Amino acid sequence: MKKLLVFVLSDVEKLQPLLKKFKDHDIPGATIFDSTGMGRELADHDEFSLFGSMRNLINHNNQHTKTLLLVVEETQIEAITKDIEDVVGSLDQPDSGILFALPIEWVKGLKRLK
Repeated sequence: MKKLLVFVLSDVEKLQPLLKKFKDHDIPGATIFDSTGMGRELADHDEFSLFGSMRNLINHNNQHTKTLLLVVEETQIEAITKDIEDVVGSLDQPDSGILFALPIEWVKGLKRLK
């Protein structure tokens, strides 16, 4: 059964090593987009917070996180989780990332890149 694996990567500098590991382990592809957590967004725009205002000036165009979407077989989830934790460390640690899977009822257009 296919699953949608969603991974929010906190340390964007680890994106390229993670993608290389996926490629090395025959993970065919992922969709990647810039994202920001609600807590950071609120802190960055809290007009009453001195730290929020300073952080907003310093990190004005800084992308905080990357979100990866992967359509995988359920049997691949354990190996992909290991790959992720090999690169970013244990997901049980704060600010390492968030990983979850959702069932896919139907998919069309999914093909392996050559």
